Amino acid sequence: MESRTLKDILDGDNDVEIEEADVKQPGDLAHLDATQEDANGEQPNNSELCAECQDMRIEVVCNSCEENFCGGCFNLIHNGGKRKTHDSIKLYSEQTPDTSNGDSKKQPTKDEDDNQDDEDTQVDGDAAPVPAETSINRRLVESIKNQVKYIPLRLTAEERHLLHLLEAALSVSQYTDKVDIVSHTSKSKRIVSQLKEMCSVLAGLVVASNLKSGQNLIENKNFEDNADWYKTVFEIGRRYKIMNPERMRENFGKLCYMVMDSRLPEIESHMEFHLYKPIKTVYSYLSSRPEDQGKALGLFDDELIIYATAEISPVGKSRREVQRDIKIKENSIEKLSSKYSSFRGGFSKEEIRQVLYSIGDYNAYTHMNRKPILRFIERLNQFNEDDIKSQFSIGIQYGRSGARLTHDHDRQFQYVYQSLTLWSIIQREMIRLWSIADDDMFDGRAYKLSFTGQGLHRVKACPALYKEMYRIVGECKSRCSNWIGSSVVHLGDDAVPNALHFLDKYTQVPNILIPIDQCLLKIDELNNDPFTKRYIQDQFGNSEKLKLSILQDCYAHMFDGSGADNFYMSGSCIDGRLTSAWNHTNQIAKKPYYNIFLLTGFIGFNGSDGF
Repeated sequence: MESRTLKDILDGDNDVEIEEADVKQPGDLAHLDATQEDANGEQPNNSELCAECQDMRIEVVCNSCEENFCGGCFNLIHNGGKRKTHDSIKLYSEQTPDTSNGDSKKQPTKDEDDNQDDEDTQVDGDAAPVPAETSINRRLVESIKNQVKYIPLRLTAEERHLLHLLEAALSVSQYTDKVDIVSHTSKSKRIVSQLKEMCSVLAGLVVASNLKSGQNLIENKNFEDNADWYKTVFEIGRRYKIMNPERMRENFGKLCYMVMDSRLPEIESHMEFHLYKPIKTVYSYLSSRPEDQGKALGLFDDELIIYATAEISPVGKSRREVQRDIKIKENSIEKLSSKYSSFRGGFSKEEIRQVLYSIGDYNAYTHMNRKPILRFIERLNQFNEDDIKSQFSIGIQYGRSGARLTHDHDRQFQYVYQSLTLWSIIQREMIRLWSIADDDMFDGRAYKLSFTGQGLHRVKACPALYKEMYRIVGECKSRCSNWIGSSVVHLGDDAVPNALHFLDKYTQVPNILIPIDQCLLKIDELNNDPFTKRYIQDQFGNSEKLKLSILQDCYAHMFDGSGADNFYMSGSCIDGRLTSAWNHTNQIAKKPYYNIFLLTGFIGFNGSDGF
């Protein structure tokens, strides 16, 4: 596999969004990014951009294809088959800058490099990013500036200690069991009693963990005297959950309902304080000190931030290249932290580093969640070929294998493409959706307890989130030639009672797709073992037919409208697509290819044993 420079990674795979369109039409799924206008609204000259993605500068000329590509698209298209042997010319050198003298050092071959120890790998300490096209960099910088208002700040060591105390207090709380019930006693009294009990437990845990801090917290003070501290503790829990949706699964609902109830007018007037505090984001943090705000916010206009926050992927690169990329990233972080720190009441180097690490966490989070979806969209294009269409039809019929819809192959192809595109956009906007949902949940408006068919739930309207979801659906429709199925968004009703349930649903998309994606990626490795290779040949014919069989089942029955508890739910609505996908995962153990999942390391769709 041909190695790639850091520029390839930053231009091709960086998930600090350039408002990528993933794919334009089902018949054109080779590229995963689409053209975006420059910050000033002007389109770059297409003759200077990659022929495939129309977004990145030309870095490789393929003489066989007679087309010009960026590094990412060239590697993606030419990684197998006859295209792997195409004659190509690289336009840019991959040599690491050497500031010790004017002579460039000879780069070792891949075989030589893999035999070197880590300490023997020469990486220049003053390595600098390779200069990139200014217009591309400016678009990346503008994208970062648009996202920093929603990116949560990484927790400090002190905040992580408070998080552990909060988790311990929530684990012993029976808040929802005592508040969200049908009872003849006053609900307001129950809420106030439980909130005071929670505050008392938190204060007691502080005393147990640090006597001096606990004494300062509770000595001669009432709950309202420590209101800011309680708000900070609950904000830390909410901020941590955004970037770690797999954590606090049992307790996060309690936390949100406590904050939600504390904002009710009758509860707030009785307790004389509430537990809500806006999420501390990267932008709000740097804006918190007016005396240093101007200098600190200049960080988001510096093009070096692209390299300081980029995700370093080891895929397709030698150890030396990975170490070089890491060194460039570290040097960029140090330069920015020195440039934008201040010794006179401003932000320290460590605080600037924390901001850069927070943006890097966001890049890694978005990259991890979106790449499986983009690969599923790319694989879907195979089912548009006539020979595969005839052998592996993804058509479904109402009543067969639990399907609630009737689609022929072509209609189901379009339906699956629309659903995956929608999920891709939602994952791209997930951090922003968290912020909007946070505002809707804790706006102080009343809710009602209702039996939704799935138990007793809090039903609360989500106007801002509802509007944003319809904007996302509109963007998805604009990328599709026609829309199949219902475009109804369930929010604040029996299907999705409140914003918390909405977030819980769509954070499950990566949990569903990542295990399947990893299985498909590891199938080729099974052919290295003669016994597993023989098993695959006996059961499925070969590894390619195995992959197609798994994908056929996924594309057909992950999007068949099934999984609802009654006839009126699920179907083809926006949320029903996710319901049927989750229903498919619950039946994975009954599939003929389940043993293949186990052989590739599958342990469950929740990251643990079970489903």
